Amino acid sequence: MLWRPPIDTDSRAKLGDLAASSGLRRIHLLAWRDLSDVEAGGSEVHAAEIARLWAEAGIEVTMRTSYAQGHPPDGVRDGYRVIRRAGRYLVFPRAAVAEATGRHGPRDGLVEIWNGMPFLSPLWCRGPRVAWLHHVHGAMWKMVLPPNLAGVGEMIESRLAPPLYRRTRVITLSQSSKQEMVEKLGFRPQRVDVVAPGIDPRFQPGGERAPEPMVVAVGRLVPVKHFDTLIRTMQRVREQVPGARLTIVGEGFERPHLDELVRELDAESWVDFAGRVDDDGLVELYRRAWVVASASSHEGWGMTLTEAAACGTPAVATRISGHVDAVEDGLGGLLADDERELALHLGAVLGDDSLRARLGEGARSRAATLTWEATALETLRALADEALRHRARA
Repeated sequence: MLWRPPIDTDSRAKLGDLAASSGLRRIHLLAWRDLSDVEAGGSEVHAAEIARLWAEAGIEVTMRTSYAQGHPPDGVRDGYRVIRRAGRYLVFPRAAVAEATGRHGPRDGLVEIWNGMPFLSPLWCRGPRVAWLHHVHGAMWKMVLPPNLAGVGEMIESRLAPPLYRRTRVITLSQSSKQEMVEKLGFRPQRVDVVAPGIDPRFQPGGERAPEPMVVAVGRLVPVKHFDTLIRTMQRVREQVPGARLTIVGEGFERPHLDELVRELDAESWVDFAGRVDDDGLVELYRRAWVVASASSHEGWGMTLTEAAACGTPAVATRISGHVDAVEDGLGGLLADDERELALHLGAVLGDDSLRARLGEGARSRAATLTWEATALETLRALADEALRHRARA
């Protein structure tokens, strides 16, 4: 089990007082995947950090999610209960039925994590609840699912679910994601809260940079992350910065395709696949990197960019919802509108020591404002508001 620094006394007291005053002694979370899942990503880290801090503050937290390979169906992590049952698709109806019938035990509040497919909590939950929606998936459906399933997913997200959730308090990670939800899903702005994710204190400056220009990219190896675009972009960057290298951290079903692309480009000597690394290894890579990069087309935030920022490493990333909030363009990194500009920005940062130092310091200053304690408190505040509103109606 990974060690996490305990919550400070002041934050614990604030969370505990807020939970007590709003009657939130027991909170249930519904999630698609568990942090122990081999495909866990930023959404799972986000949920686990908040559940941990709530549990440390004395709240009884139960997280219901799908089965995770090699892990028991019931367990405890960082003080909160984890129930892992059903597969990737059946988890949605089975978790909803279990919650509706009280199988997971009594609850005072519910948090639904809408990660592409919703649990449809407005249809069966009558108590206080909020929904986390990190971003609108849109075109992502066609990237990760067969055409027939992609059509179903897109129809549910864009047509079926939005009318059901119009009265639901929704929490998202960034202002740009909120704007997409208002414009594309028709949500009411006053019912959508923006709560930025935090950064673990272990991400901080230290060590030495790699002796040669090093770009690090972190994420699941899936189409939406566009690691193939980043590899091709780095080939162009090397024309300007010949010694530049790319290290890709993560696992996923796109790996064979990426391996083939590396062979086609004769890039084996400058592209490294690090696979899944532990916490210490990730911190070391961020510290050694000259720049962290992302060519992703859809993000709710871009947690890898702010983790690297906390280590003093600037970012070069695509200008998309989420990234425009995680990276202050021109201050903590550079945002690109297309592949050509992505190559230009990477070349500029790798080739200019003063620019890289200025962006690194700006990134570190911004990252210092992001804490998981603040994220947990503001998320609980939204649920507490709903609990008090529900109590007033009753």
